[in-house]
Amino acid sequence: MLTSEFDYHLPPELIAQHPLPERDQSRLLIVDRQTDTLVHRQFREIGQYLLPGDLLVLNNSRVIPARLRGFKADTKGEIEILLLEEASPFEWWVLLRPGKRVRPESRLIFCDPNGAVSPLEAEVVAKNDKGHCLLRFQGTENVIESAFSLGEMPLPPYIHRTKPTSLDTDRLRYQTVYAAHDGSVAAPTAGLHFSKELLGQLADRGIETRFVTLHVGAGTFAPVKAERITDHRMHEERFEVSTTTADSVALAKAEGRRVIAVGTTSMRVLEHLGRTHGRVIAGPGRTSIFIHPPATFTMVDALITNFHLPQSTLLMLVSAFLAPGKHPNGRECLQRAYGEAIRERYRFFSYGDAMFIH
Repeated sequence: MLTSEFDYHLPPELIAQHPLPERDQSRLLIVDRQTDTLVHRQFREIGQYLLPGDLLVLNNSRVIPARLRGFKADTKGEIEILLLEEASPFEWWVLLRPGKRVRPESRLIFCDPNGAVSPLEAEVVAKNDKGHCLLRFQGTENVIESAFSLGEMPLPPYIHRTKPTSLDTDRLRYQTVYAAHDGSVAAPTAGLHFSKELLGQLADRGIETRFVTLHVGAGTFAPVKAERITDHRMHEERFEVSTTTADSVALAKAEGRRVIAVGTTSMRVLEHLGRTHGRVIAGPGRTSIFIHPPATFTMVDALITNFHLPQSTLLMLVSAFLAPGKHPNGRECLQRAYGEAIRERYRFFSYGDAMFIH
């Protein structure tokens, strides 16, 4: 199957640049796989399509302000880093730009949002074959706390901001209301639509919520460069599942209740464990699962997700879920749903609208 088969044309003005005033104010496209019908709703109406006993599984990873700016100590040349993953309490793998001429032992100095020099410094320890740099930080007792003081939210490249210092709204809104564990450099965007009030209303209706933690990496924005999708090398991400969540999923499956993944990140954790162990087990892990057509799903019965970039792995996952295990695959269903959303002027990508596929 070719990557080009998952392309589509999106008018640029449909790429959402800002969140709506209220989280649950976004639109919701209901996709019924059994009847092949599409229905337009508001996200706050999603409870009408959920049943008492449904189990929502959400990703409670917290986005860190992972983009830090500063300069090289020797040349004073400006640099920018994106924190990727903690290797030890004071060492992190990062994307560093410009990074081609930065050598091990180079010293970097970081600034606050106003451009003033901060106590935070780092030494380049190593580079890997992916072009990532390992930095050893000093001048801080906690790198993540320094990031929250100095850094910017790592907005995706299709969201444009003219003033890096005026990102207070993004600090609040590029984060779910239930975020609990620091580690993501991109938001699990399907969860952005849930307000505390909406979650309370769903609980009152007997809808259960549980959490997994998958720290979303920068690879989520990486384009599929391979001509054939099976040649694509998927990025790896860390996750953790609590005993409470594992037990709840097992009970829901045993009782025939629906397990609903809120976002592709939750989906990837559940299906990775389903494929690896035949069930959801508690504990930490790493996954590089690449879900694409044709695929079968053993853990997830329905999916809440945003609208994804052309030729992305997330779009391929959604295509597979629209027609699981079938030939021809779900590309036709995907084209119909996305075509409808474009005609109806839905908002796309991270700050955009959502789909509920059941």
